[in-house]
Amino acid sequence: MPRANRLILAHIWVAVLAFGVAAAMAVMQALSRANLEVPYRSARMYYMSVTAHGVLMALVFTTFFIMALGYAVAQRENGEIRWLRFGWIMYGIAVTGTVMAAWAILTFRASVLYTFYPPLQAHPAFYIGLTLVVVASWGWCASIIASWRESRRRRGESPVSLAMHGTTANAMLWLLATIGVASEMLFQLIPWSLGWVKTVDPLLARTLFWFFGHPLVYFWLLPAYVIWYALVPREAGGKLFSEPLARVTFSLFLILSTPVGFHHQYQDPGIPAAWKLFHTFNTMAISFPSLVTAFTVVASLEVAGRLRGGKGLFGWIRALPWGNPVVSSVLFAGLLFMVGGFGGAINAAYVLNSVVHNTAWIPAHFHLTVGSAAALTFMGACYYLVPRIAGRELELGLLAKVQPFLWFLGMVLFSFTGHIAGLMGLPRRVFATDYAGAPQAEMWHTLTSVSALGGIVLFASAGCFVVVMIATLLTGKRTAVVPIEWAEPLSPPAGGFRKGIWDRLELWFVVAVVLVILAYAVPVYDLMHLTRYGSPGFKPF
Repeated sequence: MPRANRLILAHIWVAVLAFGVAAAMAVMQALSRANLEVPYRSARMYYMSVTAHGVLMALVFTTFFIMALGYAVAQRENGEIRWLRFGWIMYGIAVTGTVMAAWAILTFRASVLYTFYPPLQAHPAFYIGLTLVVVASWGWCASIIASWRESRRRRGESPVSLAMHGTTANAMLWLLATIGVASEMLFQLIPWSLGWVKTVDPLLARTLFWFFGHPLVYFWLLPAYVIWYALVPREAGGKLFSEPLARVTFSLFLILSTPVGFHHQYQDPGIPAAWKLFHTFNTMAISFPSLVTAFTVVASLEVAGRLRGGKGLFGWIRALPWGNPVVSSVLFAGLLFMVGGFGGAINAAYVLNSVVHNTAWIPAHFHLTVGSAAALTFMGACYYLVPRIAGRELELGLLAKVQPFLWFLGMVLFSFTGHIAGLMGLPRRVFATDYAGAPQAEMWHTLTSVSALGGIVLFASAGCFVVVMIATLLTGKRTAVVPIEWAEPLSPPAGGFRKGIWDRLELWFVVAVVLVILAYAVPVYDLMHLTRYGSPGFKPF
């Protein structure tokens, strides 16, 4: 096995194990919110599990998978991973940070939820551990950008592959977005948790978190889009409808992903309405590349369906290879993401956001984005990547085929009821939803019960994925290492594509930095010069 493949598989192992632990935490929460008696049920256990699920699923599983995919793309592009030894050092730092954070969470020292909002205070190991994960991811970004530069030099006037283009845009996006969370960790939370300062400014901390928190969504989504654009059309038996359109969307995501964070803080005082409006416009603007992505991917799938013999207006859908878990994962991820996208537009509208803010609508929404568009796509990609990288056949193929269907069913039960319950006023992040038998709370009971059933189905699906991955990695029949094959464009120009303005990611990174300065410089300056009283830390759980 090539040495680079070992680094990719090491990341996959951490991603799969973190996913398994996070899934176990999730089913306990779903049952608890339905007021079902489960072993060890308590508020303390509930908030620990919420934190563990959020951090391990949304931060650890995704980050390690994205780094594995990025290295696989870079290796496919240039035949090597730039700075391989450096990559192993970064991997060691990321694993050390993950262990530190997981220890603090699982020993009840960091029940501060995935958003780690102060004045909830965690053990220093939690903050330092997650900071180490971010530092390691910066090393990954440096390696990806070096690979992109090497590919550009080698290809001359031809552009890098679409997968390399999208992966590099994501690395640049991540470097910009993590400035916010790194500032929060280094200048606020770590000194505060170590006792070097007595109080913390919660509003400034929330602002810095959401500087990072919304582009984090696109850090999850862009690798999913790389898979949707560059991998799935070929697996489905077709071709990519428009490669130039795909390149434009990745550049637009790089520009627009970060200056949008205030739409998560509509209800926060201390931020003038004009700045919230500016971020609202940016949030609506980023729906454009999302719509272009939906159009291009659906068009590519239609091409595949018709090449497979599909007839009529919708016959091409039935002709797609639904039995291929790589394809079915993306198909279901896309269907769920369409609903999540409409929900996101509602969240970004000030008045509608006031209705759903801090209700069950919100977790129901992001389970359709990160929990479906990203996570389900990543699982499907693992069925493709792991056998090729490990040089082993996929084990337990039937479980792999069933798993995406179970995830779709479970997510419909879990998330759709969550949206309805949120509109009926069910708060998010509450341990007991019965409110001592209040009539309003009784209206939620059926919905939370159905949601709990969805959680059980999701857990079964997650179990299938973890079992398939472990069986493949440990016992899969050894085969030759098979290269990754990207989708071909439907109508390439004679002589191939040439570099264009949208391939100049360094230019769009500069534009993104300017837009971030315009969106954040003044409000952050104002926040830092307000009269601030700060808050001591609280550890209620």
